[in-house]
Amino acid sequence: MPLPSKGVRWPPIHPAIQADMADWSAWLSANPDRLAYRYRNRHRDTARFGPAENRPSQYRGGMVGRVARWFWGEPTPLGEKRANLHMPLARDIARTSADLLYSEPPALKVTHTATQEVLETLLDTGLKRSLIAAGESGAGLGGSYLRIVWDTDISPLPWIGRVRGDGAAPEFAHGDRLRAVTFWTVLEADGQRVVRHLERHEPGYVLHGVYEGTEDNLGKPVDMSAFVATRDLLPVRQLPPGMEKKLLVSYLPNTMDAPDWEDIPGAAGLGTSDFQGAETFLSGIDETYTSWLRDIRLAKARIIVPSGYLLNSGPGMGAVWEDREVYAPMNVPPTADQAITLNQFVIRHEEHRATAAELTDKAVRNAGYSSGTFGDDSAGAAVTATEIKARNARSMSTRARKAELAAPGIADITEAWLMLVASGMFAGAPAIEIERPDVEFQDSVQDDVKTLAETAALWSQAEAASTEVKVALLHPDWDEQDQRAEVDRILKESGRLVEDPTTLGADRPDFGQQPTADDEQGDTEDEAAVEE
Repeated sequence: MPLPSKGVRWPPIHPAIQADMADWSAWLSANPDRLAYRYRNRHRDTARFGPAENRPSQYRGGMVGRVARWFWGEPTPLGEKRANLHMPLARDIARTSADLLYSEPPALKVTHTATQEVLETLLDTGLKRSLIAAGESGAGLGGSYLRIVWDTDISPLPWIGRVRGDGAAPEFAHGDRLRAVTFWTVLEADGQRVVRHLERHEPGYVLHGVYEGTEDNLGKPVDMSAFVATRDLLPVRQLPPGMEKKLLVSYLPNTMDAPDWEDIPGAAGLGTSDFQGAETFLSGIDETYTSWLRDIRLAKARIIVPSGYLLNSGPGMGAVWEDREVYAPMNVPPTADQAITLNQFVIRHEEHRATAAELTDKAVRNAGYSSGTFGDDSAGAAVTATEIKARNARSMSTRARKAELAAPGIADITEAWLMLVASGMFAGAPAIEIERPDVEFQDSVQDDVKTLAETAALWSQAEAASTEVKVALLHPDWDEQDQRAEVDRILKESGRLVEDPTTLGADRPDFGQQPTADDEQGDTEDEAAVEE
């Protein structure tokens, strides 16, 4: 299927999906200016939910206007500066999701030794970084893409990069199977003029094109050689033989279901954000902290004094009374009963803290995590990995679910990368065999060395585990070859390693010596005694 023709609406995504992703992207950015701009100009698909019943209510005052607007959509009164405070909890949720999944990168296991070494090099030279970025943006936007790219001026071999979920128009088959996808990148934006680079991936093909249009219209195709980013790209790139049905892209969904988009065709495989359903809580947290900071501003100490008490500093210099920071002049007669009044409002810190903690717990739980995952237990007593997992059981369940969703996509893109490297397209590529790797996610919470050593010692006393099992317990991040080598070293140092059964007894002092005449005579006498 070719690239889009000229004059089509862009992006080719359902308006409701586009609006939700724009909301999540604003929360993920943790930028107050972006949040304010987004919610002041927020709109959804009117064909899906119908037009707003009373759109002008957003600009009314009083209770009607306040209920009709989000906190970040409230306009700042004329002459005042914006005092809204933002707590980046949404960004923290996305980062925590990525840390739980990819702080210990998944292991890619194959049987061929040379291929295994190449995969480990791939992880070390960029795939780990791409997975962490994909985990963070995927948690915020509902999913992310892994894409194979190559540029021999930068690297002799291709690498695997990440594309955010809001920069692609996917096509799914049978609900959740990625069949094709079109990425776009804005090359230039000058007022109403927008130049986009489109990159479409289909089975066996990669297509490129550059279009000049407007903010919501793709426009017409233009020459790709006119732009530095696209001048070396081919309009149509056919993949090597054997890859006719392969995509150089895979999708990692954040969830397997999208309840809010169930009535939108083709949206079932997208997944949803960890923020979905928690936007009101996130907005409430910001409003709570803003109110808390307002209490602090209003609670500054003030000494109300009659204006007649002030000392004139001269023409144009105003009047002062002791400290400028604490006095507030009022038109009060100096002969009043309380001419000088001390004023300081109470800071409702306990109420604000409790409200913020409650809303934070609701937002975190909505995302599928335990509150303890976001706490700081460093000042408390030492705990074991088992205790940590028990406290964070909900977070561990969410992590396991996301790992199951990500594993097939990682295996798909890694297998396609191996096929591309083995195709002969790249000079100096290593000799490898094409295998679909097994993706094994590491344990994100591990016991400390002391606890593991004590466990191994108890197993030894009970004679309940072999040396191989104890080495695997202490070094779970080692591969089987390294664990086997360590076992051999331990057995050799302890004198329990027998390399060859024929050398049994080689540690005896007389082993290997030639028998003497006395030894032969003694053996003959022993044999005679046996015969008698």
